[in-house]
Amino acid sequence: MVDYLIVGLGLAGIAFCEKLDEHGKTFIVINDDSQTSSNIAGGLYNPVILKRFNLAWKADEQLGLAQNFYKSLEVKLGVSLDHKVPVLRIFASVEEQNLWFEAADKEKLQPYLSTKLLHNDNPCLKAPFGFGEVLHTGRVDTQKLVKAYSGYLLKKKLLYAETFNFEELKTGTNGLTYRDISAKRIVFATGFGLKKNSYFNYLPLNGTKGELLTIKAPLLKEERVIKSSVFIIPIGNDLYRIGATYKWKDKNNEPTSEARLELLTKLETFLNCEYKIVNHVAGIRPTVADRRPLVGKHPVLDHIYVLNGFGSRGVMISPYAANQLYEYIERGVPIDPEMDISRFKKAYLKV
Repeated sequence: MVDYLIVGLGLAGIAFCEKLDEHGKTFIVINDDSQTSSNIAGGLYNPVILKRFNLAWKADEQLGLAQNFYKSLEVKLGVSLDHKVPVLRIFASVEEQNLWFEAADKEKLQPYLSTKLLHNDNPCLKAPFGFGEVLHTGRVDTQKLVKAYSGYLLKKKLLYAETFNFEELKTGTNGLTYRDISAKRIVFATGFGLKKNSYFNYLPLNGTKGELLTIKAPLLKEERVIKSSVFIIPIGNDLYRIGATYKWKDKNNEPTSEARLELLTKLETFLNCEYKIVNHVAGIRPTVADRRPLVGKHPVLDHIYVLNGFGSRGVMISPYAANQLYEYIERGVPIDPEMDISRFKKAYLKV
């Protein structure tokens, strides 16, 4: 008998495993790598929505928690994960400069938006109106994290690398069984895979396909993240991630020529040097209709829980949401109502 069975090992699953480990709870993880969004993510943590110069949802509460979380994982796994890099927003006009400085005067945004106008000194970038700098930003190497954490669990014999079979899950009054595993509770942290989950498929998880390119640009020599119509994210050795696209109808993990063209067209509006495409990846973000996570207990079954719906901000949200779920299960602390799945109880009753 273990305390928890966790299905899925992306950012959500890892964050919940760490919460359990912190409190001495026993667990086993089942994961089949079918959902790729954590593996192919750009990995940025950034408290500001740069399209509108707004503070992201709960950014104040999430940022410090996330930074401490990845720092502790670096120590535990013996790998470098959290790279402190500034994010620069290219201004398209004097009007955008003015909007930036107006936003920087707002109390909640003051800690995160620099009031210093940065001029462009990189000949490979087109930025005649300069940049605004977002503070307290960085990039988490999510691919390295998932690989290292999977290895850590495999060594401890806590990870079953296989596809979860719902027909083999049996629930009872005191817990549940899955094959030869007995557990008090099960937590589904499967990203877009939730659509195939008969316990939670009533939830409005839409899924948004995102595609990223990796380019090699030896002349660019940029160590900061640059944001215009797309992001340029430096990852070392003259390599840069370019992204991302947002498509709502296509629901597979295959890269497309249309997205490639879209990314390159946007990139070339502000990049002015030669480059070579070295990789192109795609994944489905677990996005929700109301843009809030899906966290909580099944409406009827007491031992079944969900941790999902982080969209494109999983790096920041996952430690916060995992903590909320743990506190709810173990201590009865109410989940933030904005992300508690009880907000969709009417949808469940209609099924």
